[in-house]
Amino acid sequence: MKLIGKHIEKDHSGYVNLRPEEDEDMWHLYNLIQEGDQVRAPAIRRVQNVSATGSTDSHRVRVTLTLQVSRIDFSPSSSSQSASAPTSAPASTSTDPTSSSTTSANVTASLQISGRVTSENPHVKMGAYHTLDIEVNRDVRIIKDEWDSIALARVEESCVPGRGAEVAAVVCGEGTAAFVLLSQHMTIVRQRIDVTIPRKASPTLHEKGLLKFYSTLYASFLRHIPYSSPSIRAIVIASPGWVRDAVFDYIMKEASRTGNKALMRARDKFVRVHINSPHVHSLVEVLKSPEIATQLKETKFAREGIMLDKFFKMLGSDEMRAWYGPEHVRLATERGAVGTLLISDQLFRASDPIERKKYVALVESVQEKAGEVLIFSSMHESGQQLNQLTGIAAILTFPLDVEIVEAEEKESKEEEERKKRAAEEGDDEEASGGG
Repeated sequence: MKLIGKHIEKDHSGYVNLRPEEDEDMWHLYNLIQEGDQVRAPAIRRVQNVSATGSTDSHRVRVTLTLQVSRIDFSPSSSSQSASAPTSAPASTSTDPTSSSTTSANVTASLQISGRVTSENPHVKMGAYHTLDIEVNRDVRIIKDEWDSIALARVEESCVPGRGAEVAAVVCGEGTAAFVLLSQHMTIVRQRIDVTIPRKASPTLHEKGLLKFYSTLYASFLRHIPYSSPSIRAIVIASPGWVRDAVFDYIMKEASRTGNKALMRARDKFVRVHINSPHVHSLVEVLKSPEIATQLKETKFAREGIMLDKFFKMLGSDEMRAWYGPEHVRLATERGAVGTLLISDQLFRASDPIERKKYVALVESVQEKAGEVLIFSSMHESGQQLNQLTGIAAILTFPLDVEIVEAEEKESKEEEERKKRAAEEGDDEEASGGG
């Protein structure tokens, strides 16, 4: 994402001009734009002109429209599916019946913004309803009444130069493989292949099937895995059984045979890991494995996976230090007990601005008390797991008993109500005495 311009007033209102450059930028825009905001972007509009003779001429024109947002729709591409949804079918597939192999097609992510036009335009009436299709490499202006700390932090993070995928992975089984890139916010499935391998009852056909699978996998690997990119810290080959070793050996053998020096230099990036099933959602197992955790401890999504795993373990062994749910986390925050806050980006997409402000205030409160805040992406497996647990959890620096804290909270509220009633009664007596 490129930051083209920004103007924020002292009251936090203002606008930001951004230029999305890839799928992940669409995800950032989806998290930045809320109902009630205004968005200005290019659009295609069909215009009809009526001549003096009464004939009509219809043509399409490119216009720049400003809408007040009433609806936001984000569609991950067929190749940018969440790792938590391994059963999702690709948008389209191409099958070669002679080789019995199937590969998925790549379609970019899309973002649509709907709402009523709020600025004059020669081709569109004020108040007309329109849908903007946000496009890569076309500028978007987001206008907000209030840019809170979470939104500004996302703008800053999304515009850091050199962002990109940090881990590449080939998740495979016998005859199947998915080529995956993991960035800070998305799990992107670049391609899936499926090659039929005859049973071992026919050794010759079985060997031919395996060879076809390996050659298809190698060709797809070269096309979809940026192995020479300096941003890629690790290339994971994950599978049940022996497949990962055979795949790695074939890749290195072909790299040597064809003189692919860049791939041979990347040999140290490869990590082979066992997983229980050959599905993309099994990548969460990979991220927890010691081989990967050591190499990727500085990356955002690996840190999230490690901390979520720590939370679940603590929930089973030291539950007074593992709290979850909006109300319980709020109580722990008020007592300064939160060491690490785990919160899903889904909560900041609340249509109710009051709801969003509640979570923004919670994050700021934890940060003011020197606590760590991890905002999980819903496009990663770890974010999906956190969403199933209300979307918010906390690892406490010292144990707190939920029942005791809730009792204290209830007693405090009752005391406040008693004082309020006493004050009101005192005002009534003073008023009657004065009369």
